[in-house]
Amino acid sequence: MDTQTVLDRACEHAALGPRGANPLVGAVLVEHSTGRNATGYHRGRGTAHAEVDAIRNAQAANLELAQCTLYVTLEPCAHHGVTPPCTQAILQVGIRHVVYAVPDPTPTASGGAHTLRTAGVDVTHVPHRPSQVLNDRWLVAQHGGRPFITAKIAQSLDGYVAAADGTSQWITGDAARAHAHTLRHTVDAIAVGTGTLLHDDPTLTARATSDGPQPLRVHIGLTPTPDTAKVRGDGNFLHLMTRNPTEVAHTLATRGIRHLLIEGGPTLIGAFLQANLVDVLQVYTAPLLLGAGTSSANLPQVTTLAHGLRLTPDPTTQPQWLGTDLLTHYIPSAHVQSTSHNTTAAHASGESHV
Repeated sequence: MDTQTVLDRACEHAALGPRGANPLVGAVLVEHSTGRNATGYHRGRGTAHAEVDAIRNAQAANLELAQCTLYVTLEPCAHHGVTPPCTQAILQVGIRHVVYAVPDPTPTASGGAHTLRTAGVDVTHVPHRPSQVLNDRWLVAQHGGRPFITAKIAQSLDGYVAAADGTSQWITGDAARAHAHTLRHTVDAIAVGTGTLLHDDPTLTARATSDGPQPLRVHIGLTPTPDTAKVRGDGNFLHLMTRNPTEVAHTLATRGIRHLLIEGGPTLIGAFLQANLVDVLQVYTAPLLLGAGTSSANLPQVTTLAHGLRLTPDPTTQPQWLGTDLLTHYIPSAHVQSTSHNTTAAHASGESHV
């Protein structure tokens, strides 16, 4: 197989991983003499990186690693994070040839290619457009110095998160709400606007399992957080008195937040969408028609069809039925121009309930 074909395969495996704080990365090890190969991919924070996963699979298949070339969609990391650096694993098993598609832009993890070359490994950068496109939004977040941001909506079939009288519990069913709590366990922080906070008094905890730390609970808006608000909980709480999504994103980044979940309401979600700060939009749609009510996203600057925010279905994630509700994922274009970085981000009229 030629290099582009092997990188295509690595990219296909990368797409099996979850989007979030870490990029989607895939790897293929090819044995020179036989053409036999082994693949790997990253399954999310705390799991083996794609290179290590491929190495383990190659060892299980008895490939001669010193006679293999490692193809990987992203430059191998060179730092100690939750897991050891991939460069260390590559050197330990004697791999002498590495091809990577996209340079790692992160200050802490970049430099792997230099580390390997210094150790005598033949390292080649071969640009590969599918690998670049796969992580477009993650790369946007990295270059912007902000967290990867997921926004979540739970809506009726006609796009409402609450009925005309304000009732919203519950639009979606048990399976969708349970799934939403598994999402909460993958993020570092969960944010709501003032409207949601006052109307629903949410706890913003991840209740699917007791394992692991709870995400930081964030209130975004100018109104003081009531002393009795459930989000205050055990003190793992932050009130950001601003309506500027860009300011929010950068402030959270300085606190070490790498993956932020926007829970609601429509004004907050709309503000982040219009500022081009949503990297994945996760939508739970119930087979329910309300006819009127609170729209799932407040986009005051969209006044004509041409101004609408067009999204792309995430090619890495298939639509999923959760009971009678349908879960879909969408990605904004990495190159969408922000309509405003000062769009109102508080006083949302209701939360996206699941």
